[in-house]
Amino acid sequence: METFAALAHGMAVAVQPMNLLYALIGVFLGTAVGVLPGIGPALTVALLLPVTYKLDPGGSLIMFAGIYYGGMYGGSTTAILINTPGESASMATALEGNKMAKAGRGGPALATSAIGSFVAGTIATIGLAFLAPWLVDFAVRFGPEDYFALMCVAFVTVSATFGDSPIRGLTSLFVGLTLGLIGIDKLTGQARLAFGIPELLDGVEVTTLAVGLFALGEALYVASRRHHAEEKIEPVRGSLWMTKEDWKRSWKPWLRGTMFGFPIGALPAGGAEIPTFLSYSTEKRLTKHPEEFGKGAIEGVAGPEAANNASAAGTLVPLLTLGLPTSATAAMMLAGFQQYGLNPGPLLFAERPDLVWGLIASLFIANVMLLVLNLPLVGLWVKLLAIPQPWLYAGILVFATMGTIAAKPSVVELSMLAGFGVLGFLMRRFDFPIAPVVVGLILGPIAESQLRRALAISLGDPLVLLQSSMSATLLGIALIALLAPFVLKGLGRFKASED
Repeated sequence: METFAALAHGMAVAVQPMNLLYALIGVFLGTAVGVLPGIGPALTVALLLPVTYKLDPGGSLIMFAGIYYGGMYGGSTTAILINTPGESASMATALEGNKMAKAGRGGPALATSAIGSFVAGTIATIGLAFLAPWLVDFAVRFGPEDYFALMCVAFVTVSATFGDSPIRGLTSLFVGLTLGLIGIDKLTGQARLAFGIPELLDGVEVTTLAVGLFALGEALYVASRRHHAEEKIEPVRGSLWMTKEDWKRSWKPWLRGTMFGFPIGALPAGGAEIPTFLSYSTEKRLTKHPEEFGKGAIEGVAGPEAANNASAAGTLVPLLTLGLPTSATAAMMLAGFQQYGLNPGPLLFAERPDLVWGLIASLFIANVMLLVLNLPLVGLWVKLLAIPQPWLYAGILVFATMGTIAAKPSVVELSMLAGFGVLGFLMRRFDFPIAPVVVGLILGPIAESQLRRALAISLGDPLVLLQSSMSATLLGIALIALLAPFVLKGLGRFKASED
């Protein structure tokens, strides 16, 4: 009953006119950037961080969540119409969706994608509302050593999840952890790695790092790849509406996709890619029309799209309750919280229940907005694909620079922005994941302070980390997660050499 009361209070916050406007702007922008190949919700949130610096925290976070949901849906439009997923989580959708578009059934493909996103998003948001308070009650009992162990799990799983190589992921993480050391040590008051530059005494701004790595880095990377094959946009022919047979073949994949997406998205190493491909392979096994798979089966669009959007709600569970980001966009939202001096976690539910429950309730509203906006505006989303990339990325560069100047006018800050942009380009060029750098900068100082607190309480005894059953278990999980990719790779090589 407490959850229903909290959700009702959150809905009263979410339906305020300004918050409704923020949600509408968020889902509209999120869908637009999800449609544009190469510009995902993480980049958009990164661009908006400096712009929303002085806005209302609740409204800004509602807008960021709307961007996340909208971006997850928008990626399906390009996946279906030009076989180019706007988001990596839409790769499974492209397998069948583009074949449906080529066969003249792009309308039903977009419709099952939109309705599946609505169904999955609504069910998963209900799951978030009921699971979050339980996790908060559990997390309140954490001591400093437990929090440090939890941060270790986050570091390892984030590094192993983003990108193809755990070594590259860990390297990116250590770059972020090193940046997190810059500034005045809160315990001793000594300057660390500031090199006599007064502007660095406050540390590296998360917004500057995020905008540099995501926006400038992406723009430089796209500019470096001059030669592209022409992308042929499949026109949406025939009716947008689904037939009775389409509905019959879609509703079960929607529910199964939700069951895959939400729990896996809520895991520290979850993400959206795993549940979408699990959903696709499951639908391929269970279908009564196996001959259509590979030629445009509607189940192959309905299931993965539901899993994709359910995982978006799932990633908000560890973000809001434990302060752990499990995707690049969640890492950007964590930066948004910190921009307003807020730390996601169990205390946030006690200190700012209006903000947290208003954010959760706004997700229901965002889902309805997405359904109402997306199907009638398919023509507009298709036209967005015609924007020349030089114009698009030139605009991003100007917007990113102006936003950073507005948030913190300083030559040092602009120099850091340019430096992080070059770093972001080099990381993309050599296939290093970007998100672990941001996660390292945000969570590194928190992990350090919790470790030092635990050691101070135990008078410097490092065994305090193993004396708590919770911290010992979490450190064991972190060790297994760290070693597992290397063991699996070694077993794969051994098997290959035997064959």
